[in-house]
Order: sequence, then C-alpha cells, then structure tokens
Amino acid sequence: MLRVHKYGGTSVGDLERIENVAARVAKAKETGDDIVVVVSAMSGETNKLVGYAEHFTSNPAKKEMDMLLSSGERVTAALLSIALQSKGFDAVAMTGRQAGIVTDSSHTYARIESIDPSAMQAAIKEGKVVVVAGFQGTNKDGSVTTLGRGGSDLSAVALAGALDADQCEIYSDVDGIYTTDPRIEPKAKKLDTISYDEMLELSSLGAKVLQNRSVELAKKLGVKLYAKSSFSDNKGTLITEESGNMEEVLVSGVVLDKNQARVTLRGVSDRPGIAAEIFTMLANENINVDMIIQNKSTDGLTNLGFTVPQSEHENAKKVVAEFDHDIQGMDFDQHVCKVSIVGVGMKSHSGVAAQAFTVMAEEAINIQMISTSEIKVSMVIDESQGEQAIRALHAAYNLDK
Repeated sequence: MLRVHKYGGTSVGDLERIENVAARVAKAKETGDDIVVVVSAMSGETNKLVGYAEHFTSNPAKKEMDMLLSSGERVTAALLSIALQSKGFDAVAMTGRQAGIVTDSSHTYARIESIDPSAMQAAIKEGKVVVVAGFQGTNKDGSVTTLGRGGSDLSAVALAGALDADQCEIYSDVDGIYTTDPRIEPKAKKLDTISYDEMLELSSLGAKVLQNRSVELAKKLGVKLYAKSSFSDNKGTLITEESGNMEEVLVSGVVLDKNQARVTLRGVSDRPGIAAEIFTMLANENINVDMIIQNKSTDGLTNLGFTVPQSEHENAKKVVAEFDHDIQGMDFDQHVCKVSIVGVGMKSHSGVAAQAFTVMAEEAINIQMISTSEIKVSMVIDESQGEQAIRALHAAYNLDK
C-alpha cells in the first residue's frame, strides 16, 4: 500500500514533535507500506519570516516572498529526513521542484498545473521514505512559487493523485471531523466518514480542519482522504465519495462562523445592471460576498443586503460609498454570525430547514438572512446567540447520539 502522510505546523512545531512524527512514519514504514510524507513549516516559522521581510518594507515583492516563505517547509523536510535516517530508515528530502510540482506564475497563490512523479517513484522503488516540502512548486521559468493558505494540504492531495496512492492522511492536532466544535458543544461526536461535498460545505462555512482547495482536489482525483491526529492513534475521519448510508443521516454537522459582517443598502435605484455594478466592484477588490438578499422593488427603489468576512468589512464600506448617487442609505453590522447545518441526507428528506427555523423560534433567535443549497441551510443571526443556536441545533438533529 502507498500512503501519503501530511503533517501540519503544530505536528512539527519543534524538534521533539518532529521526533514524534519520525517515530509515527517509521512505525507505518515497518508495516511494509510505502510512505511519502508532506510537511508544513514549523509552527510560527512562516510568521517569523514574514516579519523579517516587513522589517524592510510593508509591501515586499511576491516573487521574493515565495523564495523566502518556501524555506520554512524545506527546513522541516530536511530535519524529518535526518530524524528518520538516525532511526535507521532510508529517507530523502525533496523540495517541491524536486518532487516534480509545476505551477502557474501566480506568486503567493499559485495553482498546480502538473506533477512529474518520476523522481519520487524512483526513490520509493528503492525503498526510501520520501519527505516533500509542502506548500511549494516552481513555475515553467524555474521560479519558486507557493500555493497559498492550506498549500501543504493541497500538495499532499496532489501528490497522492499523481502517485495513485491508496490514501492520503492529513495529520493535525485534532483527531477527525466532529459534528460541531467540541469547544462549543462538549457532546459533539467524531464522524467515522463524511462525503467530499459535506466536507466542502463545512470547510467553507467555518470548520478549519481541512482547506476547501484540498478537498475539491481530492474529490476531483478520487483520493481517499483521512483527517487524523498526530498525537493519538485514533482512526480519524474518512472523507470519501457519497454513499447510500450517508443519505440515511439527516444532518452530519452544524457550524458557527463568527467572521461575518452584514451590509444593508437601503433605497437602491432599481435599474437594470445596478447589482452587477456593485458586486463587480466588490469582486475587483477581492471582497468575498457570501449571502445576498434583495427585496421587491417599491417606487423604483429596493433594499439589498449581503454578508462579507469581517476582515473585508472596511473595504466593502469604501466600495459601496462610491454608489452614493444610487443608494439612499447604508447600514453596517459586524455583530452577526452565521450558523449552518450540513448533510447529504437533506436531499432525500423534507422538513430539515423547517425544523431549523422552528428551533430558532423556540430559542427566541431572530433570523436575519437565510441561504440554502441541496445539502446546506445557513442563517445569519446576532453574534451573541451563535453558540446558543449551535447547541440547540446539535440537540435537535440528535447529533450527540
């Protein structure tokens, strides 16, 4: 069996933890499996490197930042390879380039275009443990590129696909995917399996165990993905294709996202193209708009509401201010949150959304905005009631059973 392991920053946070990872990899290798390991930078290392660059300028060139930041993962890969060698295992560290990862030229947020796995395959054939520096590759000109947030997860999934690995195991400081955040609801249960689509929804809605891009790629390539802990031997959660058994479960998880701000535009000129103009300008400023509500027009005017991440709230203010001739008034609220329920079972069961709305009413929680998809219901509510809503919904759908 060929397995790809990926270890995040907390898992390789210091020399003792790298030693722990080496012992885990060695144990896996001793079973007779072939192992490829992808590593992140040691926790705190990337921030330290960013600080070095900002000592000189607040706006360093992206190409140079890629060269700088990619060094963190290379340090970890080399140290882990050395640790494995000290235990008597034949290991080789590789950069993204040596592993054959070719990307486009979008520095600091590159996309993988192709992978030539021949160097890794040759090393695996020789019985070596291959340790790859995650988060990086090179473009066609040979310049170092990095893959952006969650890039090491993306590296691991892409390499698993290129190598036709049997599974890809993402190790972090949590031991799987839970029905909700255990810090909010102690009765949260770890899921044995979850579908790619459910995981994509949970990730996009605020669950931070896996990044969207890596789950999307795993679904595209058909890579079996496991979320596991590097500090325990629990079997973790398998993220895989949807099955009939999954549809029997009404709701798989509930999520709270506090990184939300609501923008309400009052008295908007109800003319063709106004919404396109507003949202195009927001998109041009890389402002990610989530939920959108437009009311029915009255006397040629309408109200338009939408949510953006809190971090993009001030930029959104500046953009909509440019439409003062088309908008009579604006309100901005950073004290909101989004609660969501997710489950492939919604496709074959009616009344799931109605039950959520009933729970909110019973808890005296006012719903400000609603968004639905085939497997998701999201509601914007006051931030002060977010955790209350999560606990009530978790109980209502029997997720603690």
